[in-house]
Amino acid sequence: MKEVLMPIAVCPGSFDPITLGHLDIIERATYIYTSVVVGIAGSPAKKPLFSLEERLDLTREALKGLKTVKVEPFDRLLVEFARENGAGVIIKGLRAISDFEHEFQMAHLNKNLDSGIETVFMMASPEFMFLSSSAVKEIAQYGGDVSDFVPANVEARLRTKYDQG
Repeated sequence: MKEVLMPIAVCPGSFDPITLGHLDIIERATYIYTSVVVGIAGSPAKKPLFSLEERLDLTREALKGLKTVKVEPFDRLLVEFARENGAGVIIKGLRAISDFEHEFQMAHLNKNLDSGIETVFMMASPEFMFLSSSAVKEIAQYGGDVSDFVPANVEARLRTKYDQG
């Protein structure tokens, strides 16, 4: 087991739904931080497929084996959510340069809002660099196999959402 170097980190997202790429970033964060708070944003403007409660349930189920991770909803500024949870770090996963451009801007805005909270970028593992929740939903919508991309509980819920058994 690796030695934990930092106390608390927040890993935010809409997680609509959580993917194996998300799980990879969160699990790797547990090797660095004592505790990881997965913050699930309501994101009504994104018109999520799953309700906030469904996303909380799916994410908690997928992460149940990680004892130092908790899953919480949030509907306020990310830095406020981080402060409320005692986190000094925001973890963001990056897949490509396009992710970096957006996240770089957000990191600077968050730093301006609270200079005591750092953003740490974690590169996606190669097998997940192409993976997004949007792509998973599209594949599932057309009856494709998403078992290599999401945890089993999410795969089952996607089939139910799209009436495929």
